[in-house]
Amino acid sequence: MKKIASFSVNHDKLKKGMYVSRIDGDVVTYDLRMKVPNAGDYLSNGALHTFEHLFATYARNSALSDSVIYVGPMGCRTGFYFLLRDNVSRLDALHLVQESFAFIRDFEGEIPGSRREECGNYKEHDLKGAKETAVDMLEVLKDWTPEKMEYEA
Repeated sequence: MKKIASFSVNHDKLKKGMYVSRIDGDVVTYDLRMKVPNAGDYLSNGALHTFEHLFATYARNSALSDSVIYVGPMGCRTGFYFLLRDNVSRLDALHLVQESFAFIRDFEGEIPGSRREECGNYKEHDLKGAKETAVDMLEVLKDWTPEKMEYEA
């Protein structure tokens, strides 16, 4: 089998940030890298799970909701994949990510979709951890630009 695109990126060179991982037809996959790969610090399952619920809820309720295809964590627990239609500019995608992360940072209350009847692992949530991740990534992305969205060679 041929190697898939995400396994072709040198993870030893990846830094935290937002990258264009691939483009398939009219779908752009963004790599939201929240932890440095293989550095021993990973998103906890609870924080990752809560982050997913809040990020997906915000993005799918935003002005760009019709262009949001998928929001989901990476199995390695170093970030998220965010898939959007290509009618969304890279700058607008960046702004949506920043807005989503600010929403997570400021969120209080019941986590959307976290009741037993709504979630397959409703007990494993960590709002504090999700908020800490959002604060960290807002700092990483505060001066980010579309020009920085290419992987380093």
